[in-house]
Amino acid sequence: MKSLFTWSHIPVYFLLLIVFPTVGTLLALYLAIFEGVISWLDLIIFAVMYVVTELGVTMGYHRMLVHRSFQTSNVIKFILLMLGSMTMQGPAITWASFHLKHHRFTDKPEDPHSPTMGGFIYSHFGWIFDRTEEEMELTRQKFGQQFYSDRLVVFMHKSFFLWVLLGLGLCYLAGGWTGLLWGGLVRLFFTLHVTWCVNSVCHIWGSRMFDTEDDSKNNFWIGILAMGEGWHNNHHTFPRAAFHGMRWWQIDFSAYLIRFLAFFHLVWGVYQPSEKTLAEKAVK
Repeated sequence: MKSLFTWSHIPVYFLLLIVFPTVGTLLALYLAIFEGVISWLDLIIFAVMYVVTELGVTMGYHRMLVHRSFQTSNVIKFILLMLGSMTMQGPAITWASFHLKHHRFTDKPEDPHSPTMGGFIYSHFGWIFDRTEEEMELTRQKFGQQFYSDRLVVFMHKSFFLWVLLGLGLCYLAGGWTGLLWGGLVRLFFTLHVTWCVNSVCHIWGSRMFDTEDDSKNNFWIGILAMGEGWHNNHHTFPRAAFHGMRWWQIDFSAYLIRFLAFFHLVWGVYQPSEKTLAEKAVK
């Protein structure tokens, strides 16, 4: 098992990704349950920020940037990458490069976050604190070179923390300090852990619709919470597919929004394998 503590920046990132969101969530729950300090506005801010920023990761970072499942204008691209950045999961090019590395070496020793190789906790978030600056740069150079040709993507990558702060600032402006607590820290706690569950839970628990050489699984609950990303076996079978939910009962909110935007010609070139191709690769 890899060491969790080899990165010199662990204290800062551990505070940002683990300590602050967790403490904030516990404080919010305490105040709500024992002090009655909560309002409908707080919950609305949390819900709206959760949905739009999670969609920023699933549609923007993942399906649009990494897998090029659809094309869109620079305005929509900017909005999606901005919302994805607000989840504090990392700058766009770094996120995309490590995800491509995951696909290249899924559930093999070189996979950045495989529970098969490193265990549940490591695949969930431990791997984040095990990356050196040199490894991140090498990963970007090897798997992310294509992203540097897009000036908008480079700009969003370099201005990452600006969008994180903007997301927190909007929550404060909308609801004061309790809005910041629920729409900021509590929302970050859930968006981070739900996305991390795709790396951990969806390689351990669930069903398989397709035969793949990795341990990817379809997990219904992560499918809902992660806006369709929980249909992970489907995704690993057809990485470029814009719709991860490939049956009517596989709820995929990201796919629904892509279809909606495509109807109004705000996205185009949407890729999805044919039913014949799905049938050919399905578990017999």
